Amino acid sequence: MNFNSRRSTVYSTRGIVSSTQPLANEAGLKVLRAGGNCVDACVAVAAVLCLTEPMSTGIGGCAFGLFYDNTANKVFGINAAGKSAAALSLDWLKENHPDHIKATLRLKDDSVFAIQVPGIIAGWCDAVDRWGSGKVSLAEILAPAIDLAENGYVISQQTALLWKGQEAKLKRVNKISADLAVFLPNQGFSAPVEGQFLQNAQFAETLRKVAQQGKAGFYKGDVARDIVAELQSRGHVMTLEDLASHESQFVEPICVSVLGHKLWEIPPNGSGIIALLALGYINQLDADGVIDLQSLKHNSTEYLHVIIECLKLAFRDSDDHVHDYRHYKESTGIDLEPDLKKLLHSSYFSKRTKHFSKSKVLDNNQIPREVPDPSMRSDTVYLTVSDSDGNAFSFINSLYHHFGSGIVVPKHGFILQNRGDNFNLNPASKNCLAGGKRAYHTIIPGMITKQVDDKELLYASYGIMGGFNQPQAHVQVYLNMLLFGMKPQEALDAPRLCLVPHPDFHHTDNGLGSDGPVSTQVSLVNIEDGVAPEVVAGLRSLGHEVRILSNQQRSLFGRGQIIRREPDPHHLVYSGGSDPRGDGASVPFY
Repeated sequence: MNFNSRRSTVYSTRGIVSSTQPLANEAGLKVLRAGGNCVDACVAVAAVLCLTEPMSTGIGGCAFGLFYDNTANKVFGINAAGKSAAALSLDWLKENHPDHIKATLRLKDDSVFAIQVPGIIAGWCDAVDRWGSGKVSLAEILAPAIDLAENGYVISQQTALLWKGQEAKLKRVNKISADLAVFLPNQGFSAPVEGQFLQNAQFAETLRKVAQQGKAGFYKGDVARDIVAELQSRGHVMTLEDLASHESQFVEPICVSVLGHKLWEIPPNGSGIIALLALGYINQLDADGVIDLQSLKHNSTEYLHVIIECLKLAFRDSDDHVHDYRHYKESTGIDLEPDLKKLLHSSYFSKRTKHFSKSKVLDNNQIPREVPDPSMRSDTVYLTVSDSDGNAFSFINSLYHHFGSGIVVPKHGFILQNRGDNFNLNPASKNCLAGGKRAYHTIIPGMITKQVDDKELLYASYGIMGGFNQPQAHVQVYLNMLLFGMKPQEALDAPRLCLVPHPDFHHTDNGLGSDGPVSTQVSLVNIEDGVAPEVVAGLRSLGHEVRILSNQQRSLFGRGQIIRREPDPHHLVYSGGSDPRGDGASVPFY
């Protein structure tokens, strides 16, 4: 099946670098040429993206990664999300800042208390220490980003459009100053335009401290002091100890097997389990004979209805199951992590899919909460690199909303995330705001393997950015490749759907989980231009609320990257695709 695209699938026998920015890709290639591996190169790419796409990611944000080790034939994971300030609590917020609490039990827009400890820098350092080649230093890895920040780079098309849309936010949350001018450099403190030359000497100096001192260059010393001083001046309770005590988590990835392959995701507090559950439900419907998966036509009414309804079930499950499990264990003594395996099992899938109907739409508020054990109830950039040793790193870095909190750290050229906006303020929820806790995270890297003779062989490293769109896109792109036989570029080109909370039903928010697509009684189904009109009419006839998006509105569907290992028995061959909704590309290493 062919779709119009301005890009072709890229092939290489040594490795591929794939991201949303050509400048970032070149940084990754430089590190590979210097002897680095896919992990080293990914960190170099991420550092450049923090400079060139500051609305999407930055060193004030967080990261997740999946590493495929070709020697061990195994997938490993890192959770580089930061925690909330230790002194922050719901009771403290109610007493001191009740104006920051919405009636829907969410933090108000632009709340400073949505800022958590930035985890990216620790994640970069820890990933390189554990999985890097050892042949290149951290200074060499960060050198391309430092050079571009000092000597300048040029703004690309999609970046300029996204940047322009955030002028008002940056002015609203910051004082007019030289620090703000780093991000709004034009007359009247306005955003840079396509083709404009930019420099960020402050960012270069901050990265140089990390290059020289490692994690301490960010989490201790003047960078940490200036982060804390800025936050405390706004009433936050973040301390130097909150920063100094931050650690990444190395985690065991979770997976489901569908269509003879396994999809791997980071466990909660990441939301990758939504993609696993949705695929599990689709697979179960097929196994039970409710649908015939192999006969479904791509982006047909029946196919999209199945995708939508299974995603809604999975997002409802996330209300109970996407939270900080370690914090829950520390505060209650109950370890819920073993029960994740019960969720990803056919017996659970079978219970949940009984709520599916081929002829009508699920009411989100009527989807029952079902858990395997009663004790359980209570903007972003993606990049991936493969190397000549057969390894791959699937890596995602984020500030959450565009420009995160919007709050500029004086003298250091970066902005702080607002990931804590995904906490709720409902004490009945395990994702409720608390001190020293990681919030529900939307960023999810993906990895696909195929089991052969007890070995997990790499099939693809992939991901699609874009908030709550991410697990939805993971499911669609997975099926594009493995059900419909699409090449990586075709799989990204194909029109997608994305569920969001219906704006007319915000008053029905139940205050559980995150404020994702099923937080309201009705989900709005966004369909990308290119899906047949009769399909859209069919979805509406079933009861779906549908909106068609085109042109720049298509940014809702995210920007993805795929690197796939081809089944050549004699040679290492990779193929790569890069989302046409962004500025980037897949670039071969040679």
